[in-house]
Amino acid sequence: MTFGFAPPAASSLNAAAGASRHGRLLEPAEWTASGIPLLRNPRELVSGLHSRHRPVPSTAVIAVLGPEERLVASASFMQRSASADGWEYRNALLSRLRRVLPHDLRRRTPVRTAVLLWCREGDERWTEEDGAWMWGLRDACTLHGLRCGAFITLSREGWQVLGDGRGGRRPSLHSRPEPLGETTVEPVALPLSTGGGSVEALRRTAAR
Repeated sequence: MTFGFAPPAASSLNAAAGASRHGRLLEPAEWTASGIPLLRNPRELVSGLHSRHRPVPSTAVIAVLGPEERLVASASFMQRSASADGWEYRNALLSRLRRVLPHDLRRRTPVRTAVLLWCREGDERWTEEDGAWMWGLRDACTLHGLRCGAFITLSREGWQVLGDGRGGRRPSLHSRPEPLGETTVEPVALPLSTGGGSVEALRRTAAR
C-alpha cells in the first residue's frame, strides 16, 4: 500500500497564484509610508529621461541617481505582461540594473538612488500594475544595494510622481522629446501633499 497527497484542484492553484501575485504589489499608502525620498526637480529628470530614451507605451525606464541627483546610469525596455506581477517586474528591473551598474551591496547604507519611469496608457490614477512596479522597484533596489526612489508614470495626460502629488502636462507620452539641455521650466506652486520629507522640500514646485 502506498500513501501520498492528492494533487490540489485547479481552482485552488489559481486562487493561490492570484493571492501570491496580489501580495507582490504596494498600495499607495504603503508606498508613501515607506519614506521614498523626494526629487528636487522631477520635471527636469522626467524631461531628461524622455529625451534620452524616447519611450512609447509599455516602456519602463530605470535610472540611477548619484549625489545632487546626478544621473549615473539608465536603461529602458519594453515590458508587456498579461497580469501585473511584482516578481516579474523585479526580475526585469534587476536584470537591467546589473547590465549598467555594479551593485553597492558592500556599502552599509546606499549612496545611490534608483527611480522608475513607467510609460503607460490611461490616466494618472494608481492601478494594480503601478503597485506591482512599486513592489518590483523596491525589491530590485534592495538586491542591488540601492536606495528606492520615486515611481513616476508617464501617460497621455503628462507625468505624475505617485505618492507626493507632483506632476505636469509636459512631457507627456506622445509629446516630442526636447533636445537635451534645452528644457524650459515654468514653476507652478503646488499644495502640500503626502510623501514624507521636510516641509521645505514639499514646498518645491513642479512644471506644468
